[in-house]
Amino acid sequence: MLHLGLRVTDLQRSLRFYTALGYTQLGGVPQTQFGSLTMLKLPGDPFISLELVHDPTKPVQDTAAVNHLVVQVDDLHAIVADLATKGVMAEPPTQLRPGMWTSWLTDPDGYRIELVQWPLGHPVGMTAADFA
Repeated sequence: MLHLGLRVTDLQRSLRFYTALGYTQLGGVPQTQFGSLTMLKLPGDPFISLELVHDPTKPVQDTAAVNHLVVQVDDLHAIVADLATKGVMAEPPTQLRPGMWTSWLTDPDGYRIELVQWPLGHPVGMTAADFA
């Protein structure tokens, strides 16, 4: 997958949220058939992974089509604590298996985001081995 285009109601509010989460704004396209496009990437990622799509005439009314987004982090407890200092509240981290931690938060439009910390030595991303 190249990236996800996520419709947002208030671009500035969403930019504050996603930059607090660690995303960096790399650029944008002001006028498209969808609205303005703002391109974001996470530190360490080589490519843009999230595109905020904004058209003030089309506010987000239903987020049910997107079940959740997942963001991989190195130190979940530190990220959750840092987000709290920025006014972004995440659920307390939960250990799913040894070394694998998750936490959940909700963006300003209601999209659910799962933060995942893999065990040491786990490859980047989810693999078939995670289901063996």
